[in-house]
Amino acid sequence: MSGWDDLYPLPMLPSWVPGAAAGIVCLHLIQKLLFPYFWVDLGYLLKVLMYGLTVEMYRLQGRIVTVLDKFVKLAEKQPHKPFLIYEGKVHTYQDVDRRSNRIAQVFLHHGALKKGDTVALLMGNEPDFIHVWFGLAKLGCVVAFLNFNVRSRSLLHCVSSCEPKILVVGADLLGTLEEILPNLQKDVNVWIMTKDSTFPSVHSLLDKIEAASEDPVPVNQRSANNLKSTALYIFTSGTTGLPKAAVISHMQVLKGAAGLWAFGATAEDIIYITLPLYHSAASLLGIGGCIELGATCVLKKKFSASQFWSDCKKYNVTVIQYIGELCRYLCSQPVKEGEKNHKVRLAIGNGVRNDIWREFLDRFGAVKICEFYGATEGNICFMNHTGKIGSVGRTNFFYKLFFPFDLIKYDFQKDEPIRNKHGWCERVKKGEAGLLISKVNAKNPFFGYAGNKRHTEKKLLCEVFKKGDLYFNTGDLMVQDHENFLYFWDRIGDTFRWKGENVATTEVSDVIVMLDFIQEANVYGVPVPDHEGKAGMASLILKQNTTLDLEQMYKQVVTYLPSYACPLFLRVQEKMEMTGTFKQQKFRLVDEGFNPSTITDPLYFLDNSKKAYVLLTKEVHEMILSGKMKL
Repeated sequence: MSGWDDLYPLPMLPSWVPGAAAGIVCLHLIQKLLFPYFWVDLGYLLKVLMYGLTVEMYRLQGRIVTVLDKFVKLAEKQPHKPFLIYEGKVHTYQDVDRRSNRIAQVFLHHGALKKGDTVALLMGNEPDFIHVWFGLAKLGCVVAFLNFNVRSRSLLHCVSSCEPKILVVGADLLGTLEEILPNLQKDVNVWIMTKDSTFPSVHSLLDKIEAASEDPVPVNQRSANNLKSTALYIFTSGTTGLPKAAVISHMQVLKGAAGLWAFGATAEDIIYITLPLYHSAASLLGIGGCIELGATCVLKKKFSASQFWSDCKKYNVTVIQYIGELCRYLCSQPVKEGEKNHKVRLAIGNGVRNDIWREFLDRFGAVKICEFYGATEGNICFMNHTGKIGSVGRTNFFYKLFFPFDLIKYDFQKDEPIRNKHGWCERVKKGEAGLLISKVNAKNPFFGYAGNKRHTEKKLLCEVFKKGDLYFNTGDLMVQDHENFLYFWDRIGDTFRWKGENVATTEVSDVIVMLDFIQEANVYGVPVPDHEGKAGMASLILKQNTTLDLEQMYKQVVTYLPSYACPLFLRVQEKMEMTGTFKQQKFRLVDEGFNPSTITDPLYFLDNSKKAYVLLTKEVHEMILSGKMKL
């Protein structure tokens, strides 16, 4: 061998190479040790910036490209690809485009609509929800999505707050329409998704759709002047009072539509949407996300835990959307054989508890849970791109540079941010709960609510850290840990979450005090073991010389409130406790909960199986805690 070495001596490496190699290894180890999420963070941030730069490039070229524009292009590019699958029937991109053209033609010729007019949409999950939405958008109309769970007075408030020219109602919601029709403003034209109408002055739509042309309306009807112009109104309960119409711009629709793509979904994915389309998660992230990808979505009329996985297998679903309650319902189903035998790879949503998160993964297999945080009307969003259990997202120096936010100290008794002696708010330390606020500027605007300037102003905090600054108050308490992961902690003020929906306590108490035997009602949320969010509870003060009429109480709440907002528990007190600032005291009541062993006041429980409020006994309490009593 030595002869070969003499004939062909091995080349000597330069002296600096071993040192450089050792340095690279050391840097890699230091990065892994001190910055373990560097590359994941960088990849996510580059993705976000790329999307933003694409939108900006379009703008600089004088092109305003909306989600609807993208859909129309896809209908030309891939006309025969399935866009919607509903109850086994396939609706291709071309089918949806043509039917939405018909609807645009109907309203153009019969509805006397012009660009910028608002149309309210009261429909459940069905393809015609999307057809009507797209058809109206092709006329340049602003579409207001009404929550079909909202009834009577609250629904009338929603309609009046967005000032629509037309109200379109689904065939399965004519009972809801009948309740509000006598009190509906006379200048609102009502159209129903039927072939004929038995209501006076109410127009039928299906017969006119069948007779209409499939030709597209002129493109200039839908063209947006800029991305900050209004595209939708989506109702949110916010933090107080009746539902508010959040103004959703074309830019917000684009951002929402990018969510599935940002989490790694592709055009080959099949997305399963069981959430209501009036909700931004289903409409913007779900339907908008499908358009952004050019993918297919399976739409369900209503979520069914028992049919969920069989649907996923039947339609080869690869991406699902969830709220925390949905995951818990799936985990509560009886265990079946082959539960991991499916193609679902991504689950995208928010509000899932740590224990449910782990149980879901253990039981249903290697599904990547993509948790995110974002208020419908907000200007801040977090996405858990690392898969850290329990976290809603992660921040870093660069993220805060583009999307500035802070967590500030909050006074729970006074129900307001804490300000120091100089009048400025103070940031919390890492590991402490603080109120999430997001800076409002040209790049991150807050568009507010329709119909009431005061509601918009109430969501803004001025002079926070310095003179002239302005922040959006999310109403959410968050915790940032030492690795910069963010965790949702609680809602503030007069709101709690139940069944995946925000419940405004003032709206509930307003309905209860309409009863002639109620003097005062204090509504709050109480935690229930193994349930997401908080269940509604009302502390009641009766008027003198009256008794609690449980039958009337039940009738009142189910008539005027969505099912998720009906108080599950009632507590009758002799006097209402107040805070030092003369607000109703809720904290002690929340701590005491609904335990009849420790509370001497009369307690009642809303038993859905009996359609009545019943006495909350120790036995009933134990059944609730053990999960034998369904809530």
